[in-house]
Amino acid sequence: MAEVTKEEVDGENEVNDPPEWAEDATKGVNNDEKQMESPVKEKSIGLRKSLRGSWKAISKKSPMALKNKKSENTDDQNSNSPLRPLHSPSLSRGSPSQSSLQNPKAEKPSLTRTMSDSAVEITETLAKRGASFRQSLGLGTKKHKQEPLEPVTETITLSEEQIEVVDAVLELRDTYTLPEIPHMPLSVMEINKLIDLEHLEEAYVNLLSLRLELQKDRQALDQEDYPIELVNKEKDLSLLYGTLRNKMSAIVRNSSANPSSYKELLVYVSYIILEEEKRQGEPGAMHGWREAWRDAVLNGVRDTLKKVSLDSREQNTSWLAVHLGLLGKAAVEDLKRVKTELLSSYPEDLNVFETYVSCYHEAVGEHIKRLLEKVTELKDYYALLEFIIHRYPSEKIMGSSSLQPELKEEQRTLPLHKDFLNQIKDKYCARLQADMKTSLNRIIDLENEEMWKEKTKPEIDEGIYSSHIDMDIWTHIKGHVQGSRRIDVNLEQKVVRSCLEELKTFPKRFETAFVEWSRSLSNSSPWAEYYISYINSFSALKEHMENYKDTCPIPLELVQKEIDGLTTRLSQAVMENFKTDVKPFLRRQMTGKWFSIDEDFTQLIIRTKTLSDQSKYMTPKHKQTFVNEVHFFVVKEYVSQLMKNNYLCKNRKNETAATKITNQWEELKEIFQDMNSTSDWLNPVGNQLSRIIGCKKSEVKNNLKPLVESYPDISKSHLSAVLYFRGIIRGREKHTILQALAELKQKSGNTGNKNQALFSEIQAVVNTDCLAATPFSCLSFIVPDN
Repeated sequence: MAEVTKEEVDGENEVNDPPEWAEDATKGVNNDEKQMESPVKEKSIGLRKSLRGSWKAISKKSPMALKNKKSENTDDQNSNSPLRPLHSPSLSRGSPSQSSLQNPKAEKPSLTRTMSDSAVEITETLAKRGASFRQSLGLGTKKHKQEPLEPVTETITLSEEQIEVVDAVLELRDTYTLPEIPHMPLSVMEINKLIDLEHLEEAYVNLLSLRLELQKDRQALDQEDYPIELVNKEKDLSLLYGTLRNKMSAIVRNSSANPSSYKELLVYVSYIILEEEKRQGEPGAMHGWREAWRDAVLNGVRDTLKKVSLDSREQNTSWLAVHLGLLGKAAVEDLKRVKTELLSSYPEDLNVFETYVSCYHEAVGEHIKRLLEKVTELKDYYALLEFIIHRYPSEKIMGSSSLQPELKEEQRTLPLHKDFLNQIKDKYCARLQADMKTSLNRIIDLENEEMWKEKTKPEIDEGIYSSHIDMDIWTHIKGHVQGSRRIDVNLEQKVVRSCLEELKTFPKRFETAFVEWSRSLSNSSPWAEYYISYINSFSALKEHMENYKDTCPIPLELVQKEIDGLTTRLSQAVMENFKTDVKPFLRRQMTGKWFSIDEDFTQLIIRTKTLSDQSKYMTPKHKQTFVNEVHFFVVKEYVSQLMKNNYLCKNRKNETAATKITNQWEELKEIFQDMNSTSDWLNPVGNQLSRIIGCKKSEVKNNLKPLVESYPDISKSHLSAVLYFRGIIRGREKHTILQALAELKQKSGNTGNKNQALFSEIQAVVNTDCLAATPFSCLSFIVPDN
């Protein structure tokens, strides 16, 4: 088989100028003699008109033609005697069956036969005859050692001389008739020598003659009394047939690599196969000639594939892709040679081209299985799948225009077992998942090296903090998914599932590494910026992965759940950090120092503004929820200071307190308006409470209605705490006010939006003064008259 190298070979293959062909003009035997007919004599398509004149002239000088003429003039006295059936070359002893062979001789008196010449003389004569015969057919001298083969070229173009050779072979094939069977076969050694010298035609007709002789010998003897000579003759015949089959297999195996040396021999090979198939009805006939021929074709194809260059992984990182490319090229070139140079040697009955194609399918399948054992990297698994599913049946290999129309479209696909193909896909996905885990871990390492250790401020991309983690992950997954989609839909689904399976565990791994590092930065500005950037990035990653909802809905849902959990925890961490930061300043509101010192409230404003500035770079989806949560927390904690009974306003300090609350409340409202908070329902509470605190006692009841309408969840304990801060701690005024609250709540039916509950989230301090809630009228019984 021709060896394929990585380099392209410039120019076309050199072809020796073939001499003119001689015609195998086998003449008929005597009119009364039965002649074997060729199994296939269909006319083949070819351009032969220009060759006819020279063909006839040469054929008259051909040894085969002279031999046939001689056989015409030979008068056999026993030519009309019927043939007795013969046994196949075996040791079996069965009843004879009818044969189409004619016995050219009368009964022989003994089992021995004389030789007309010595073995050495016959061998030399046969060698000279074979050389003369081959030269007359234009095939030149037989070469016993195969010359080094030229590399495969890109195209094979037949010259006019090559076309003439093909036409001559077609003529030989279509006019071929089995020569006359000799009356006396050559010796076993002579027949074996003919086979060794590849004089197949002469060897075969002598084998047929030997079979006839063996049949006659059997019939002349009692079946119960087989002499040792007859047993040995059966063994010799069987061995010779085996030798002939092996020689024919070797010729077929090497023919596609060096077709010019085997064109004539293949004609004889094919007709021997068909002749033996016709004789399969004879008892003990050697079976499996066509199967042996196909095995030889298959072994030749295997030889071709073995010669294709295969680098190691160390020599070339693209070793497999390069090898598969050369493999496809070798297949195309070999099949082109079969089509252009070998088909003319075979009758159509053998379906030669289809056989070569099926053998390539089988050999390539075996070759791929061996290659799979060496594959460990993702790109090589992909190269295998791409070659099997797309490249092999494409116009680059089996769909090549140079193989048409002989190679039908339904014959292009490599018929691998579905389980084997799924095995490659599973290995590909397993390798992909392992590689993806490594890539995701590398992302964490890069964040640590480039961002966390250097405390690099996150980039602002399209108005928000971004770490680009989402793009790195999504691009990585998208590339694999798109590549697998080019293979087939089934692989795409497997790849998406594998990616999602690995991605599912990444959010927690990332969170563990980031939180561990960020503990030392809880009070620094980069801390919140990092958290916000990762909230944005993982939210974007979730949106990107929505593209695979239809492909793998359940695995995607699990991944989204993990991402939502991470973004929620990151957001809560930022919120908790803010709460921890501002709670000390909130706790010092509504105290004695609060009246004279504004530092705590100023710090609250500064930190809230800082968080406001940071939240501007948060993705809108999370920003709104986060801002509303911050707004609610600050309002709740600010109002909660009124519920702790930390201070009691006396001497009209309630008016001062009300003014201060109003002023501070306006500042807070302005901040949250800048933050675009949508929790507008929180805005009235500060002013409504300040009016209750700053008004006269008699006017408190009138200011309750707006408060109850806005916040129906306010309770007596909450109002009692406000009244305590106001300076109304007991007596008839407090009782009347609380009674008015109860009536207002009863009229409203305690209805309200549960999502707008404020006071129910605030715990009011219970006044432990046992007389605080006692009505003033009751106290008159225990108070002395004086």
